[in-house]
Amino acid sequence: MTAADLSAAPTQEGGDVDCYHCGLPTPSNTRHYVRIDGRERRMCCIGCEAVAQSIVDNGLIDYYRHRDAMPETRREAMPVELQELGLFDHPDFQKSFVRPVGEHEREASLILEGITCAACVWLNERHVAHQDGVSAVEINYATRRARVRWDERRIKLSDILGAIQAIGYRAYPYDAQRSEQLAERERRSMLWRVFVAGFGMMQVMMYAFPVYVAAEGDMSWDVELLLRWASLLLTLPVVLYSAAPFFQRAVRDIRLRRLGMDVPVALGVGSAFLASLWATLSDGPEVYFDSVTMFVFFLLGGRYLEMLARQKAVRGVEELGKVLPSFAERLAAWPDQAQGERVPASQLEVGDILRVRPGEVIAADGLVVDGVGEVNEALLTGESLPVAKQAGDRLTGGSINVSSPLVFRVEQVGDSTRLAAIRRLMERAAMEKPRVATLSDQVAGWFILTLLVLAVLTGVAWYFIDSERALWVFVSVLVVACPCALSLATPTALTVGTDAMARMGVLVTRGHAIETLAHANHFVFDKTGTLTYGRMRLEEVLPLGPQAAAELIALAAAIEQGSEHPVAAGLSEAAATMSLPQVTELRAQTGQGMQGRIDGQLLWIGRPQYVADAAGLVMPAALDVFARQGGTVVALAAESGWLGVFRLADTVRAEAGTLVQQLSAEGVRLGVLSGDSPRVVATIAAELGIAQAQGGMSPQGKQEWIAQLQRDPQAVVAMVGDGVNDAPVLAQAHVSVAMGGGTDLARNQADIVLLNENLVSLGRAVALARKTLRIIRQNLWWSFTYNFISVPLAMAGLVTPWMAGIGMAGSSLLVVLNAMRLQRVPRVK
Repeated sequence: MTAADLSAAPTQEGGDVDCYHCGLPTPSNTRHYVRIDGRERRMCCIGCEAVAQSIVDNGLIDYYRHRDAMPETRREAMPVELQELGLFDHPDFQKSFVRPVGEHEREASLILEGITCAACVWLNERHVAHQDGVSAVEINYATRRARVRWDERRIKLSDILGAIQAIGYRAYPYDAQRSEQLAERERRSMLWRVFVAGFGMMQVMMYAFPVYVAAEGDMSWDVELLLRWASLLLTLPVVLYSAAPFFQRAVRDIRLRRLGMDVPVALGVGSAFLASLWATLSDGPEVYFDSVTMFVFFLLGGRYLEMLARQKAVRGVEELGKVLPSFAERLAAWPDQAQGERVPASQLEVGDILRVRPGEVIAADGLVVDGVGEVNEALLTGESLPVAKQAGDRLTGGSINVSSPLVFRVEQVGDSTRLAAIRRLMERAAMEKPRVATLSDQVAGWFILTLLVLAVLTGVAWYFIDSERALWVFVSVLVVACPCALSLATPTALTVGTDAMARMGVLVTRGHAIETLAHANHFVFDKTGTLTYGRMRLEEVLPLGPQAAAELIALAAAIEQGSEHPVAAGLSEAAATMSLPQVTELRAQTGQGMQGRIDGQLLWIGRPQYVADAAGLVMPAALDVFARQGGTVVALAAESGWLGVFRLADTVRAEAGTLVQQLSAEGVRLGVLSGDSPRVVATIAAELGIAQAQGGMSPQGKQEWIAQLQRDPQAVVAMVGDGVNDAPVLAQAHVSVAMGGGTDLARNQADIVLLNENLVSLGRAVALARKTLRIIRQNLWWSFTYNFISVPLAMAGLVTPWMAGIGMAGSSLLVVLNAMRLQRVPRVK
């Protein structure tokens, strides 16, 4: 392709085309464009988009005009001039994948190329962590995702990427499409290596078989020598190509004075091949090319199957990155619906009016302004049934319109959408390592060292016992006990379990959440919005002053307009048709109530005791009688005295009883904490069969109550809440669960989020968490049992190298397949 051809590339408005910058295929659902030479050019990912835009902004557009071929690698897709500018350190380039976490600290989301086992993760984490200025680095083995935090005053991002490249890996800004391309490249490369190893193994076995079956004197030495040389030639591609990654990574590990899992494999394959080569050149007694090729084939085959299973496991997590459409239909002349224009989703702005037709994906968060239909939110909430929508209802980007057209106003775009928030929480969970995963990694590291010592000692012992068998016993010990299965046991199960929970509508946002939830033996619930629906309705008003009930409702709603509490929503709904007075000096007392000034007079509304204390009043006698009728009671008072009290009612969630029964049957202790009146809380608790119930509690009181429970070293406390006043107690609990419709603060604080707000999902999540932990234990026990049995057998000379290869590959594959059983989880209906 000439420079003219490249410059004359089509405008690329849709379909699968090649990226104008790097030449890689562009997925149809991407939406990355850069204006070059007066035309919109299609890019495959955010990385290419940023690089191309920087090339244009820095006056280097001649790079595109003069190039005569597409770059072979991503690094070559960047001109030398731009590399010298430190592109990765440019703030504009970093916007898409770097976020500030302090005045000078930055955090980047990266994807690593070249990760093949848990040892690679271990190596990168320690190498990057030792760089001056890097404060944290976490890498997820299953997704190849990395989160790096650094002080920009002490180190640049380009230096961090250079440090990763120096040990043989490549790091790119994370992009869902780039992640899939790397996964496809990994599959294709591994498949070719398996094919070459399999072909070589079959041919070498064909030449080795006559030597094995021939009786003494049936085959001349010249014929046997010819078969040896033929086997050598066929084994060379297997060792130099198929097994090359093992040697490359082993050399890297040794050079860095670290022991990875490829070191014993490379030692085993290399020593067996070199011994056979020497025997061929010196007319030695034995060659073992057939065992070498067979071992490499079985090992690569096992790793290929393990890779497919791993990629399948993480695909559900990555789906969230690809769900949004590339284009949306904007109604620029709304309310005229006759003229709609197709625009890139990346160009949408808050306030745009969009139309989404049946079968289309909603491109952003918004509010329905016209139309009645149904939306499928299964990918986001796990809810399999369509949800009815009409004017005034909210739409979530990523959900699918399944019935009639809907017109909605965009309220959130880009990183502000709920889908983006869900992705960030999932990414945070994927990066954090629970205690059980860290422990298995430490054990695997010591295991490798022990294995090498045992192999050397065994080889020396067998040299004196039977020198002809010493080499193969040495190789068998190295290969049979490689701790791949041990390192795969935990991360694979956690990844699959996290994906399975997401499909149920349960979002895991912290790495420790599954492990802690499985061990939880105390469940404490907030009442309003958690055990109940949180949609309070005003049932009765009792005036205590000269104002009428309608005027009291207007005053209460005016002050409560600054609160997110369900009580405030109930009062606001009751005053929906009223004209509210102007309020100044609004101030909230978290978990207690609100105060504000109306017509120069200071008013308080909230818990009766709070209002009485704030206004300096004595509790009215009528309040006790009023409260006995049930419901939630709030009081309104002014500086001049009591004005009135309100009684609001809520209903218990239909599925709350099912969850309580499940947890009680499993021996879990249950409790309810609420800022509502003790009488109301006790009534709800009795209805559900919960023994411990505490009402009238402040956020600090809830936190102290949980802390008191935690003084028992055997207690593992799970807290379930939804509101802003639950944030402190959510942070105090060992594991916290927030309702998906709760406040942003509660969701960000929680370890787990119930996206569909269905408590049955929480019960299933508890069961799944315990099953995940059981599978992790099964995998670990299998790994230890396999090694304790196989190593002594190999040391005794009862395991051949090809048998060791099958055992090693099969052991790794078994733990992955065992973890995949967690995927069989029904959706919540």
